[in-house]
Parts: sequence; structure tokens; C-alpha cells
Amino acid sequence: MYFSKKDILDMESLSVEEISLILDTADRMKEISQRPVKKVPTLRGQTIVLFFYEPSTRTRTSFDIAAKRLSADSISISASGSSIVKGETLIDTARNLEAMNADIIVMRHSSSGAPHLLAPLVRSSIINAGDGTHAHPSQALLDMMTVREKKGGLKGLRVAIIGDIAHSRVARSNITGFKKMGADIIAAGPPTMMPKGIESLGTEVTHNIDHAVDGADVIMMLRIQKERQKNYTLSTEREYARFYGLNKKRLENAKKDVLIMHPGPINRGIEISHDLADGSHSVILDQVTNGVAVRMALLYLVVGGGKNGDAD
Repeated sequence: MYFSKKDILDMESLSVEEISLILDTADRMKEISQRPVKKVPTLRGQTIVLFFYEPSTRTRTSFDIAAKRLSADSISISASGSSIVKGETLIDTARNLEAMNADIIVMRHSSSGAPHLLAPLVRSSIINAGDGTHAHPSQALLDMMTVREKKGGLKGLRVAIIGDIAHSRVARSNITGFKKMGADIIAAGPPTMMPKGIESLGTEVTHNIDHAVDGADVIMMLRIQKERQKNYTLSTEREYARFYGLNKKRLENAKKDVLIMHPGPINRGIEISHDLADGSHSVILDQVTNGVAVRMALLYLVVGGGKNGDAD
């Protein structure tokens, strides 16, 4: 199968076959990162702009390392260091980047839909690195890669996504992605952090974390998105930890081989206890490692890598 998409904008627009191709390609890309010399010439001559309107350590660095491992030229631009602060529009900024022959623009933006706005207006490929509370497809793909790697597949797994669902683009992309691949999803969180209509994505909804954890194969804890909350939606962090934090006692009802995930950064002792974050069930650092492989696969595929031969 050839990958024909110019852009990676969300999980809704990816078919089951395309998701499988991305994950299979990421599996091959991961081997490159394990070599003594972690670099191949696959994207030599390609220019990749990391256009981040929001602060990001993990995602920006992951895309940057992915680009460099494929020998692409990568350039980072932040909103505060761009002409945006002088009044230039988002579209004009993107068109100027395109005029400099950027092949791929990796974009994070605080407004939902910003990458979708630009994608049809520029020839450069657009990869959504997170937009508002809408989508974060590369995070969902690296989560799927990690679970598939540990469990051997995704179909039939019970995946509990717990926390601030309302403000989480990770939750929405994971619900869509895992559902497409045959997993059962249950979303849990405080009523003030649960968006109306989330059931329409095909997920069961509960406000009882113990019910969500019961029999789970995978538990994804989410960060409290304080920066995206117009009004603070919890009384105290101590109360949140008591009713919605994951701890050793709560984990007893999950499957014995349950995986614990978190997209980071972690609020330790609030969303998840210290011992579980660093414990034997945690695959949080595996998610970070696989993030580089998935982003290498996305960069490779959107520029036509699937048509031009093997990644090696």
C-alpha cells in the first residue's frame, strides 16, 4: 500500500489501512534509533519547519530529532520569535515559509482547526502537532504503537482514558484512533472535565474511576489542562487526587498485565502516584521513545517515502 496523503491533520481522516502502514513504518524507523550511528540519508535535502505557537518540550524535540535522524534540515519557529508579533496573519506566515521551499510544516497552535485552515492553502505538507482541544494525531499514533508493541495488537482491548477529557486533544485523537483499530474505550473524569456529547465518538462515559479501571488492559492518565480552562474546574488538587488520581490500591482491579500511560508532562501525586509513574506497569518512557519513531514515519510518508523505496 502507498501512502497518498499530503497532510496529517487528525485521526478521523486516516483509514485503518493508513494507520497500520504508519505503525508498521514506525516499527522499522525505531531500529534506526537503536544503531550506533542514528542517522540515515532518507530525507536529505528536505526542509522541515517546526512552527510552534504553544510551548512544547516533548513534541517539538521529538519531531526535531526525527527530522535529523532522517538527515532533513529542520528549523524551529515560535510565535514569540516570528512576524506574528508584528501583526502578520497565520496564513501569510505559512505562505512565506512555503515560498522558502519548506517541504513540511509541523504545526502546533492554540486554536482548534488552525492546521486544517492552512493545509489546502499551501503546497507544503502540514503535520498537526496539536491544535487547541481538537486533535493530536502523532500522540495517538505513538500511543497505539506502544500498546501494539506490548500487547501484540489493539483489537478487543479495554482502554480507560481518565482525567481532563474536556480540554484534551490527546483524548479525542486516542478515542478515535483506538476505536478504529477495534479497542473498547471508557472515558472517566469529573463532570466538570467531561465534554457534552463525547459518547458520540463511541466511548462509554463514567465519573467513577474505579469502574473505568476495573478490567482495563490499558490506563491512560491525562494531565489537568490548567492553561486551557477558562474557569478552574476542580476544587483542590488534593481532592482531585483522592477521587481521580491513579494509585496502587485502585490498580488492583485492572488486568494483571495492565499498561499505564501518560502523555506528559505528569503532575506527580495528583494524576498518578510516584510509585506507579515509575513502576513496572508504566510505559510512559516507552511512549517517548516511540514518539520519535512515529514522527520519523510521518515525515517519511508525507513526502512520498512509501513510493520511493525502503527507509534504509
